[in-house]
Amino acid sequence: MTEAILSRTTASQPSLTEDWLAVVLGLLVFALAVGSFLGVDLLGWAVTTSVWTDFSKALAPAAKAYSSLGGAGALAVSFFALLTVLSVGAVALGADVKKFIPAFAVVFALSYASWILGSYASLAVVTPADQAKFGLSWSLKLTNEGGFLIALVAGLIIANFFPRFADWLKEAIRPELYIKIAIVILGAFIAVTAAGKLTLASSLLLRGLAAIVEAYLIYWSVVYFVARKYFGFSREWAAPLASGISICGVAAAISTGGAIRARPQVAVLVSSLVVVFAVIEVLVLPFVAQIFLSHEPLVAAAWLGLAVKTDGAAVAAGGITDALIVAKNAAEGINYQPGWILATTATVKVFIDVFIGVWAFILAYVWTNHVNVAAGGEKAKISEIWQRFPKFILGFIATFAIGLTLALHSDAQSLPRLTAAIGQANVFRVIFFILTFFSIGVLSNFRKLWEDGLGKLAAVYFVSLFGFVIWVGLLISWLFFSGVKPPLVG
Repeated sequence: MTEAILSRTTASQPSLTEDWLAVVLGLLVFALAVGSFLGVDLLGWAVTTSVWTDFSKALAPAAKAYSSLGGAGALAVSFFALLTVLSVGAVALGADVKKFIPAFAVVFALSYASWILGSYASLAVVTPADQAKFGLSWSLKLTNEGGFLIALVAGLIIANFFPRFADWLKEAIRPELYIKIAIVILGAFIAVTAAGKLTLASSLLLRGLAAIVEAYLIYWSVVYFVARKYFGFSREWAAPLASGISICGVAAAISTGGAIRARPQVAVLVSSLVVVFAVIEVLVLPFVAQIFLSHEPLVAAAWLGLAVKTDGAAVAAGGITDALIVAKNAAEGINYQPGWILATTATVKVFIDVFIGVWAFILAYVWTNHVNVAAGGEKAKISEIWQRFPKFILGFIATFAIGLTLALHSDAQSLPRLTAAIGQANVFRVIFFILTFFSIGVLSNFRKLWEDGLGKLAAVYFVSLFGFVIWVGLLISWLFFSGVKPPLVG
């Protein structure tokens, strides 16, 4: 894993960055969905997976107009469509497309197989009514989002027991790209979800912004102090570690390392550590949230955004928590509209991502002017904010703004068509989520990471994350979101 990150951070610049590729592909999916809304069904062939006991009924095209494809046909078309566009993207990223194509075929097959398995009724069914529908006396009640966890575990098994296979797959193991595409698509889904409740949506945006600023300023300073005071790390190590634990994991660690001109291996090791702990959080925190925060769903949502330190893991954990908490409340007769928990987690995470560029500039200014002053007195430039700004956020803003505009100008007849069209785009958001989970698992070779010298770093991360980051995040989430509920169905 560390070699892969290092090669991507030190290789020659590709013709397109992952951020911009995510914008292009996310907007492409969104544009095709808008075509469906305007009367030309361009995404109805996408494969969807239902909860099943009879495997022949597990897969189907997203739209009835493409029913002739059948489930297997829809899966094949979806795979080849993704293979085509992502192969073009791989070329733009400077990847070895000859290695990418077979690797992606295997990654897609294993990831989607995990999703199908996670949709098996005995794993996914939650309510007593659905258990009766499928003739079940019990279920693990994971919802079909349990497929994400199965994909994660599959990736972990490959990484830790079949490292050569994991190395062969690495050209297609790109969790940051997959989750960024998913977040761009997610913008439209959030917009349509929020259109009917603008007052609540605006309140969530303001609360999310306030929460991340307050949490981040506490997180960064405390982690930096702990790393320096109690573990004896130099500034070069303490700053990327503080950013990785405090903001957005890999992207923040790499941005901070570049801002302070740290050696490449600093960002590599910190990034590796972030991924490992994100895996642990995804496996644990959604279920903790379901048990203790089911009656404060938006507190749970913001908490995950503040506590889980990668985009992929945080947003995916929000999706799992959304399904778990909505299902638990439904079993108690409280029917929340799905999507609001996921939207809140994603919104908090997006604000954190925006903050990366600003904070990287602040650190670059402090380091170049006060810590490691260059002989020529070189100053940090304001343009560095744009250089370090996560560009995929622009795609999220675009799909959100266009989706919200379309929703607000739709009447009672056209709004269901828009919702259905965005639902087709959401099919691909789910697929990219699955690819993200599997990829995170494949990157998590625990033995290799330990050999690379993560022991002392892991101690700082463990003390910081479980000593105060999770609890401060929970407190701040409670202060800003307690008592705020998602709207009820109907």
